[in-house]
Amino acid sequence: MKRYCDLTDEELIKLYRSGNDRAFTELVHRHKNRIFTTIMLLVKDRCLAEDIFQDVFIKIINAFNEGHYLDNSRFIAWAVRIAHNCCISHFRKKTAAFALIYRDELANNDYRHVDSQEHRIITRETHASVHVLIDRLPEAQREALILRYYADLSFKEIAQTVNVGINTALGRVRYAVMNMRKMMEREQTPEAV
Repeated sequence: MKRYCDLTDEELIKLYRSGNDRAFTELVHRHKNRIFTTIMLLVKDRCLAEDIFQDVFIKIINAFNEGHYLDNSRFIAWAVRIAHNCCISHFRKKTAAFALIYRDELANNDYRHVDSQEHRIITRETHASVHVLIDRLPEAQREALILRYYADLSFKEIAQTVNVGINTALGRVRYAVMNMRKMMEREQTPEAV
């Protein structure tokens, strides 16, 4: 038999559905960073993100046990959609004027490992600058950008997650990138005296 790390998500799900808990552990291990990072970007609070992260996997287990997962789905897109919906539910419960807010500092990212202290500082400053720009985007663009580049969803999956058409999802990401580029250019252009 193959090792768990060599199995596809679909194979792990089938094993889990047949009673193999180690298969689910491998599935969680494989995708936890991407799902947790997405939640962190949406809720901007580590403790809350940890609570929502647990809720997400409880919902995933329940969905598997109740047969709500479709085998033709891509697991990570489906799981990120559950995470997104859990974040929305939290904000809807918390306030009637619900708005997504995002995290400036990410935990548990798989960014490049860098040897020099100077390079680490530059990388950290660059990430901070990018997060500031992301925070300035309109909510819909910010959300689409995060789902595309942090959760690595396709445009079709983004459209399904936020209940918009695929062209709308594509446009939101495109305009988010264009707006970030304009903001960077404005910040780099010396102001007139």
